Amino acid sequence: MEIIKTSIEGLLIIKPDVFKDERGYFFESYNKERFEREGLVMNFVQDNESKSGKGVLRGLHFQKPPFAQGKLVRVVKGAVMDIAVDLRRNSSTYGKWESRILTEDNKEMFWIPEGFAHGFVTLEDNTVFTYKCTNVYNKESEGSLRWNDPDINIDWNIENPILSEKDKISPLFKNFKTPFI
Repeated sequence: MEIIKTSIEGLLIIKPDVFKDERGYFFESYNKERFEREGLVMNFVQDNESKSGKGVLRGLHFQKPPFAQGKLVRVVKGAVMDIAVDLRRNSSTYGKWESRILTEDNKEMFWIPEGFAHGFVTLEDNTVFTYKCTNVYNKESEGSLRWNDPDINIDWNIENPILSEKDKISPLFKNFKTPFI
């Protein structure tokens, strides 16, 4: 397993060891002991999965404390451009974002700790996206930011994504009061 730091503290790319032969492939997508040896102490309590057509954009979502979530995300089938936005008030990268292309072929995972908004856009039809969460979902703690916020200025590389009604009207960053330290 290879762990790659990004330009934002705490946000990591994890490349698993993939073993391939004539039958196919095998890899460990999570091994508690191995992750902890690498300094990644995570207590997962909920797994989520979504399936989406090409051009679906989900995000930018987060859970406020005390239900804030760290997420280990990956693609099972298809491909996404995955985005994490730093919402930690005392971070030198507050309001900055990082993206990563996650595919069924590269098998990379993105570790998104608490204090980040998260979103993704699907690049292929029938994309299956999964994430392990360090806390349970809580409706009252749900938060979001506008996917095309001009102050965050994410280059989604898509003009007319398919959005939920909620994501179309999410608040703007300039009006956002972060609950994260």
